[in-house]
Amino acid sequence: MTNMNNHPYHLVDYSPWPLTGAIGTLTLVTGMVKWFHNFNMNLLILGYMITLLTMFQWWRDICREGTFQGKHTMLVSKGLRWGMILFIISEVFFFLSFFWAFFHSSLSPNIEIGSMWPPMSITPFNPFQIPLLNTIILITSGVTVTWAHHALMENNFSQTSQGLFITIMLGIYFSILQAYEYLEAPFTISDSIYGSTFFMATGFHGLHVIIGTLFLLICLIRHMNNHFSMNHHFGFEAAAWYWHFVDVVWLFLYISIYWWGY
Repeated sequence: MTNMNNHPYHLVDYSPWPLTGAIGTLTLVTGMVKWFHNFNMNLLILGYMITLLTMFQWWRDICREGTFQGKHTMLVSKGLRWGMILFIISEVFFFLSFFWAFFHSSLSPNIEIGSMWPPMSITPFNPFQIPLLNTIILITSGVTVTWAHHALMENNFSQTSQGLFITIMLGIYFSILQAYEYLEAPFTISDSIYGSTFFMATGFHGLHVIIGTLFLLICLIRHMNNHFSMNHHFGFEAAAWYWHFVDVVWLFLYISIYWWGY
């Protein structure tokens, strides 16, 4: 019995979700391979359904443990904080690999691409159009999520809701503009090292924006259900940290790939 103890640690109960998560991921990857080769999405959709159902039920259980069962003690919360910090550090190194590839190729362009950057056949994006607007959107969203955090610290329910809602809307707006930019792109991921580094770096950042937006949406739903208080809101704090990380990565992407590489 994990609820009858004399220690501050949280020993998790037996859960089926790691197993169903593994099955969902296996089905998802197998379905993706089937889609690539046979243009059949049935297995891919099944994989998505299993993974999404697992995510929903696993996160539901964590919300119950932390909010209603009181299992997220101060010591457990400290461990969760360190876990989130280390996760964000791992993400920093993930993006560092893309920047490394970009600068390695751009600072010393080889003869196959004409010894110039951008390569002669590439028409890069104007950094003062959609990319600049997206930069303003993400910086503004960083301000609104900080506003929501401070409002939560002051127990101001309505301002926390407003700040979170505006941040989510800005995240969705960013993703729509990014999708439009991709549709209008004059080059593709297969257009030399420029296309590869551009779409890998900006594409993975776009994926992180979508994940961060979902993270904040879950926080808004939890906030509307009174899961957070001024003293107990690490779920929201983790989402805010993640969002600030996404903001900072975009600033580096904009300065290096869009502006400097123009």
